[in-house]
Amino acid sequence: MPQPCRFEAQYDENGRLRDIVAHENGRDLVMLGPGGPERERNMARSAARRPDALPVLLGAGLGYALRQLLDDHDGPVAVVEKETDLQELTASLADLPPALSERLLIVRESDPRAALTILTHWQTAHGGRPLLPLPLPFYQRLDRPYYGWLREQLAASADFDFWGRAVRPRFREATPRLLLLTSKYFLMGEVQRACEQLKLPYKLVLIGEGEVAQGDFVRQLLEAVLSFHPDCCLTLNHMGVDIEGVLMDLLARLQLPLASWFVDNPHLIIHLYSKCISPWTALFTYDADNVDSLHAAGFPHAFYLPLGTDLERFRPSSKPVPASWKADVSFVGNSMVYKVGTRLKKTKLPRALLRTFRASAREFMDDDSHSIPEFLKRRRPEDYASYMALTDNEERLAYETALTWQTTRVYRNGCVRRLLPFHPLIVGDDGWKIEFRHDTPQPRYHGIINYYDELPRFYAHSAINFNCTSKQMKGAVNQRIFDGPAAGGFVLTDWRPQMEALFEPGEMVCYRSPDEIPDLVRHYLDHPDERRRILEAGRARVLRCHSWAQRLRVLLQTMRDIYGTPAAS
Repeated sequence: MPQPCRFEAQYDENGRLRDIVAHENGRDLVMLGPGGPERERNMARSAARRPDALPVLLGAGLGYALRQLLDDHDGPVAVVEKETDLQELTASLADLPPALSERLLIVRESDPRAALTILTHWQTAHGGRPLLPLPLPFYQRLDRPYYGWLREQLAASADFDFWGRAVRPRFREATPRLLLLTSKYFLMGEVQRACEQLKLPYKLVLIGEGEVAQGDFVRQLLEAVLSFHPDCCLTLNHMGVDIEGVLMDLLARLQLPLASWFVDNPHLIIHLYSKCISPWTALFTYDADNVDSLHAAGFPHAFYLPLGTDLERFRPSSKPVPASWKADVSFVGNSMVYKVGTRLKKTKLPRALLRTFRASAREFMDDDSHSIPEFLKRRRPEDYASYMALTDNEERLAYETALTWQTTRVYRNGCVRRLLPFHPLIVGDDGWKIEFRHDTPQPRYHGIINYYDELPRFYAHSAINFNCTSKQMKGAVNQRIFDGPAAGGFVLTDWRPQMEALFEPGEMVCYRSPDEIPDLVRHYLDHPDERRRILEAGRARVLRCHSWAQRLRVLLQTMRDIYGTPAAS
């Protein structure tokens, strides 16, 4: 019966560990022997001939090869070491300084196939570079079925041409293949359904949080590139794009284009990504006013792509609804009261910006500037100086967001207040009860309803669905002008310059000033036939032109025009 291996430490005259002898089944195996330390160092130095490879040391030994390898290489290194008893004697891994340990992957799996799986994932997370096995002879003799098998498998991996398989022409076929970088962002479901409606092959790669999740995301991405052969990636609001630019560099090396579709203000996000400018990335923004500024920020491919609606979800329904949903006039939206308060508490702005916060928001509401920094620089130079003095981009972003939300709060309050004589139904958070607590008459209040399950049925049961656009959208339109008509609801909305390219006269009713709201409400409540004609015309326009599937078709055609073979460069 085989006996377990026993390790014996040998020390020099100064009490330092000199060598290890393994006693197993009547045989003695010496780890180093005469000249052993230099032989191990020379083997580690040989890795310098393959700077493109990922070194994998098969056995840690007394650490001579490992230290040499970590000294010679700035990048990641892996070591396979399953001999726990041996490590208790040598401590060659435990004694590494933290700066070296951070670059080291230690594989301790007793099953060689499990060890190979870990190494393969590690390889994938580092761009698919070939693995370079560096076998310590002692370990090959100690456990040939384990370390010998891994050496053979890793040697085969060293010949695996990852980039030759991954880099390929894009948009060669008539039907593109789409890799969706997905998160919990609410519109990704709409993108998936648009793919299905267009019969587009697609694959999801889940974006997680934290370093471990980021490594898993990269692994999923590279595995999908090899197995699925996408023509491009698509993400929303730059989700999955790291600030350091690692993903951008990886996609550039893969020659795999990325479409990043901004369905929120890109300037509240994009200035954090100064290292992420790549010719292999195209930005799409819901607001045409952002295109020139994105070009000015260095992004070579930036395009206008408005919002849309899901025609399968937002359509007239015969299902019964609660009586509390029925109204002459309704408004669905957030009061922004709590959102602004919470953001200000977390942000801890300097006193100078807090003191002028409300006045700045009111002034920005009526200003033509399309961004907070532009507005401050032109209209409030002292506030601009305080803004620029904030510690970092994160603090500036927090201030911009808070000021934008406060501006929207003031604007919505003023618009919705014009509805109060009509006893409107307000659907949203309890902040509305604070906003109108002193007003007479009081509106009807209803709690938040679900966007996906309830809102599509809600719209058709109000004679007038009132809309006032967020102030982060100075010229653009929001989703309600598409969702409402698609679901069979008449919409009264504020005019936005970009609306004229989306609807013809007679398809949508707009107010250009909040003072126009009462007369328009009164008119369309009194003229249901006219209201119905406008609704039908607007709905027909949405069905023809404004679905998510139609938006996705435009996006992919743009990507084909830029990156389709042989146009990519």
